Amino acid sequence: MTYLQHGVLVLHNIPPQDGTSAAAAAVHRESDASVMDQVVAVGRALDKCGLRYRIVGLRDLRSLPEILATAPERIVFNLVETFPDCPADAVLVPAVCLAHGKMCTGSFTAGLLLSTDKWLTKVVLRDAKLPVPEGVVIPPGHKVRPSLLPPPPLIVKPLAADASEGIDYQSVVEDTGPALLRAINRVHTQFAQPALVERFVGHRELNVALFETRRSVRVLPLAEIVFTAFAPGTPRIVDYASKWLPDTFQYQNTPRVIPAQVSQRVAREAREYALRAWQLLGCRDYARVDLRLNRNGELFVIEVNANPDISPEAGYMAALEAANIDFPHFVRRICLNASARLQARFGVPEGKRSTPARRPQNAAIRRTRAADTQRILNLVRDTGYFRPVEIEVAEEVLKHAASRKRDTPYQSYALTLDAEPVGWVCFGATPCTVGCFDLYWLVVHPRHQSRGFGRLLLQFAERRIRKRGGRMIVVETSSRPLYDITRTFYTRMGYELAARVRDFYAPGDDRIIYAKRLHPPQNAPHAP
Repeated sequence: MTYLQHGVLVLHNIPPQDGTSAAAAAVHRESDASVMDQVVAVGRALDKCGLRYRIVGLRDLRSLPEILATAPERIVFNLVETFPDCPADAVLVPAVCLAHGKMCTGSFTAGLLLSTDKWLTKVVLRDAKLPVPEGVVIPPGHKVRPSLLPPPPLIVKPLAADASEGIDYQSVVEDTGPALLRAINRVHTQFAQPALVERFVGHRELNVALFETRRSVRVLPLAEIVFTAFAPGTPRIVDYASKWLPDTFQYQNTPRVIPAQVSQRVAREAREYALRAWQLLGCRDYARVDLRLNRNGELFVIEVNANPDISPEAGYMAALEAANIDFPHFVRRICLNASARLQARFGVPEGKRSTPARRPQNAAIRRTRAADTQRILNLVRDTGYFRPVEIEVAEEVLKHAASRKRDTPYQSYALTLDAEPVGWVCFGATPCTVGCFDLYWLVVHPRHQSRGFGRLLLQFAERRIRKRGGRMIVVETSSRPLYDITRTFYTRMGYELAARVRDFYAPGDDRIIYAKRLHPPQNAPHAP
């Protein structure tokens, strides 16, 4: 059972009304109002899923603790995008919810904080060697120093606005003259925030939508915004009018094409960059990464939308449709993701622990053979968890184990259904220790997950290790949100958190080490 038994709290910001103190409210009421389209769509999807829910609107962050203190729901569907008087407070909603024992769908506060600040996003991606346009930040009241600007053409954006707010044809300038100063001053005046001045790159715009399933992050079909109707010299950008003003030329002449008509190389790089950006910014559940493609075939990441618009007309919905994923399934899946994260933090709901899995009659666990190598590599790849270099390591391990050499450190076993490998476990004695073993690999094909096969393989490995005199098993995994369910699995199987090595795999990606002490069976021989 999951925490969804308590229902879902659909939380949204109340769109500002005329007369609000928000600087840009009157100008961008269309994008603000879209949150209600999302609320309606999510409510209908929850109805179709048979999940109970309540809808609550917020005017500011101060009112949230009182709402949470009396809310029976443990899962919060977070549709809060901004607050009129303090837009930056919106990113704090997941942290406040967690402090009250509740889990939000979508990205956590840290990921939202990074992704809503275009400069921080640029710094994180650039440091990880992802291609981003050059840029500088001009705070209000600061003079523009031409020597620090990237080469033109340039585009000027509000530093911390989304939904293309503050972006139109006047945002793109060809030099560092008066037009640039006017564009910067407009951002300072209208948004009361710094202006980001970037090099304007590329002539084509691609969107990559990502969806976190139970075991992996799925990259949905690539989309391209097409500008073929634009006159020569007109900036090919997705501005505010393109997204929100149906009566404009921009809105009517920026169709979305899915899948994007690009080369295999460009498509592959776009997917790789999007997944890497997801990991670096700590996205969860769903996100969209926007890229620009120039005439030389070079891609640039221009923005990461950690909690993108999921209203019926939005680009993310179009990507779901292209992937044949219906919206109720999407909504249910990310609610289940949030429930799993809550379970990882607070444990299984009281009195709802699952019963032990039974091995199907057509299942067997046996040593891996040379003939299994490609099948097991395929299932490792199909999980979506592992990078190419990790799959190469798996191949080396499988070949070494299949050699049956006396010095092989790997004990490698396959779980088969009708003789076809659907799971793999690999373990071995830890060098220079007495009775300690490492669990190297534990993988189940996505089609056969949620059937208890991971538990069967782990229990099998534990029995084998006990027979060999093992007293402790150590396993390591990643701190990324993608691995929330993995960490929950080991915790439920009796493994305790032993250590955490910050930034081990990559910046923001910690090495998490679990350990379990084994009780030797009665009359078992002692290890020499």
